Amino acid sequence: MNWTTALYEYDGSFDGFLCCVFDSYIRRERPLAILCGAQEQTSLETIHSVETQPAHARRVAGSIQKCAPAALSFLRRAFLTCLPEKELLLYRLICRLYDEGPAFLHDPTDPTMYPICRALRHLSGELEKLRGFVRFSAFGGIYAAEIAPKNRVLPALRPHFCARFADQPFLIYDRTHKEALLHAGGRWTIVPMEQFSMALPDETEARYRKLWKTFFDTVAIQSRRNARCQRSHLPLRYRADMTEFQDEDYFAPAEAPQPAGAAQPSVGGADGLPEFFQRPLLQP
Repeated sequence: MNWTTALYEYDGSFDGFLCCVFDSYIRRERPLAILCGAQEQTSLETIHSVETQPAHARRVAGSIQKCAPAALSFLRRAFLTCLPEKELLLYRLICRLYDEGPAFLHDPTDPTMYPICRALRHLSGELEKLRGFVRFSAFGGIYAAEIAPKNRVLPALRPHFCARFADQPFLIYDRTHKEALLHAGGRWTIVPMEQFSMALPDETEARYRKLWKTFFDTVAIQSRRNARCQRSHLPLRYRADMTEFQDEDYFAPAEAPQPAGAAQPSVGGADGLPEFFQRPLLQP
């Protein structure tokens, strides 16, 4: 039986992607594109909607590990990147792994590996910056922060921040990918979240924001200011969410006094943030 072609559509998860690989071999189809469900397409090609089935994903994961034990973790990390058409590139990598074995995985100049390795370097650079540039605000005992990364960084940032704030409930909202990392009581989850907005700070939070801004301005040596060098180490796109680069409105407390614990971020599509930290869906 000859192989045919089709467009594949899946749910955007890594398990869903592995199920695309499974269906491809079962149906003997070569995907022309692997599209997330939210993506639009105008092609007249047949579209195959892939159902995410954990058993199928486990079979593909097991076969990859048999070929190269480290390949599965490599693929998981590459799946977090913002590489265009990453699903198709990773699919081709898996096909080569099945056909040729793992030797090409160790050659970053290989035509299959080069764009993936380049995307992974970009991901690593963004992670390194965000580990230092995420700025939290306190709301009723919960720390909250917003980021706008190019890559889907929350799964990779999770170990760092869960260890750093082991006893502290916190939330990091990813505006780009509409999801949030929640942590409380040593447990965590990553959940879809369409909207999120910070509450106005109370007087204590506003005071700490001003103190940090004052510290930043004071330690800077104006005579040695080098904007070009600063931009190379701290790109402009990160500054929109950093306390030290905000205007005066950011440091103004809420006009009306609020009861203790009343200042909470607003979560779109949910009854309120505290409920998330009480649900039994947090992962160990």
